[in-house]
Amino acid sequence: MYSMRREIIINDSANETRIAITEDGRLAELYLETPERERVVGDIYLGKVAKVMPGIKAAFIDLGLKQDAFLHFSDIGNYFDEYAALIGDDDSQVDLEESDEEVSPETSIESTSAVGIAERLVKPATLPKVQDRSGENGRGRPLPDLKSGQDIIVQVTKEPTGKKGVRVTSEVSLPGRFLVLLPFDNKIGVSKKLNNFREKRRLRRIMRSILPQGFGVIIRTVAQEKDEAGLKQDLDNLVSIWREIEKSVKTEEAPALLYKDLSTTSSVIRDLFTDDVDRVVTDSKKLYREICAYVKSVSPQLLDKIELYKESEPIFDVFGIEKEISTALSRKVWLKSGGYIIIEQTEAMVVIDVNSGRYAAKREQELNSLRTNLEAAREICRQIRLRDIGGIIVIDFIDLEDEKNRKKIYDELRKEFRKDRARVSVLPMTEIGLVQITRQRIRQNILQSFSEPCPVCGGGGMVQSKSSIVSQIERGIRRFKSETRELRLVLIVHPSVAEYLREGAVSRLTKMKLKYFIFIKLETDPTLPVAEFHFYSPKQKKDMTEQFTL
Repeated sequence: MYSMRREIIINDSANETRIAITEDGRLAELYLETPERERVVGDIYLGKVAKVMPGIKAAFIDLGLKQDAFLHFSDIGNYFDEYAALIGDDDSQVDLEESDEEVSPETSIESTSAVGIAERLVKPATLPKVQDRSGENGRGRPLPDLKSGQDIIVQVTKEPTGKKGVRVTSEVSLPGRFLVLLPFDNKIGVSKKLNNFREKRRLRRIMRSILPQGFGVIIRTVAQEKDEAGLKQDLDNLVSIWREIEKSVKTEEAPALLYKDLSTTSSVIRDLFTDDVDRVVTDSKKLYREICAYVKSVSPQLLDKIELYKESEPIFDVFGIEKEISTALSRKVWLKSGGYIIIEQTEAMVVIDVNSGRYAAKREQELNSLRTNLEAAREICRQIRLRDIGGIIVIDFIDLEDEKNRKKIYDELRKEFRKDRARVSVLPMTEIGLVQITRQRIRQNILQSFSEPCPVCGGGGMVQSKSSIVSQIERGIRRFKSETRELRLVLIVHPSVAEYLREGAVSRLTKMKLKYFIFIKLETDPTLPVAEFHFYSPKQKKDMTEQFTL
């Protein structure tokens, strides 16, 4: 059976950390972490209800962030008595049955923190009561009687996008390496990706023997063949974290952060570094030490797969990732057959158009269209994962007359999306070649991560963000220094980028000077586009930009 080669490549710079997941040498997923865009999915807050909107069955929660969080009534559960007991009401009783219900945890790094069925924490003075009426919240439960000013504990499930704030749930859970802890829910669930019945039964038996009363868990796929000691260590760590959250609930005033989940890099290692990954390569000594320390404690058999990249050439250049990122930011993607796809992103949906790119004789038109559509289907699935496109996606394939051929495209899409950790729904192709897809949206897609609203057009278009520009500058400086060995460089940038470089007690510019042991003279040119910059070598007395930037 064919085995796909999977690698995790991590590039760390003074301004950002980028994590690439490659499959057979091609970029499949990309994660970006910068100081301006810190990961918030999985964080647990003590929030305050700012506004209740019964018309849309939702409430807005003040978390102390720029925008209020969105809480849909379907994300509110029924364990208010248990949470009252947690914060001091001794009259509350807990009597939950254990269940072996099999659930499928989300395995993407953004969604594991909100997986499963866990319960609410609400301060007793403002405990929401469930209304005794016929209205339901979408899960067969009565609508909650939330009130403005009420304190409630919630967990972030989706990053902010555009002008929208984060989305939250009161179904709190804590993800670990092998388990996801579900407070106040005695159910023991097992990942559906774990197919061995005997192994499932063994893991359930272990968890029943070590699980503290009042807790539930989801057993993750990576727990397969793990012994009781390893599972107990993970469980004890999660329970300890939960006990600290319990203490914070009694002392903090809303809005307050109760628990901060792992960084993007750490969560990638926790959730994605499994036995089927061939290696992890990073160019950061600090990250290398942190990853080794973590893996040594949870999966020591994977230690040999961790590598420190020591060469002077940028790591993403060596693995061919830099060029693929450029493609991911382009609206036009070429296919090997000569066809191409156009990806247009709007606020409401994403539209993808498939084009043959060349004329074919009529008698071969159906066959050529099928071949192009099949190739496009595979590339579209890869691009959707790579760009992390969520929401509604409509694909306009080349028209096919044969119903069997239309079904082949549908089957190909479904097969390729099995590689995707996000929830995806695909509808069959219509007679006019349209396919509708809905994909779980958790975080900003790549275009939003690498871009910011254009100050010139008022947000109608997008330009490269300053953090991304500075990272590109840093990569160019690294190439310049490693290839020329020169100690002086003149950097010419737009004034807004220069201001960004000078920010901070220890500026970004100073950090680059110290890191690469080079004197950088910064000059500004207001006529330059914001995303453009130039390198000038005083020694060679010429512009070196094209030579050392992609």
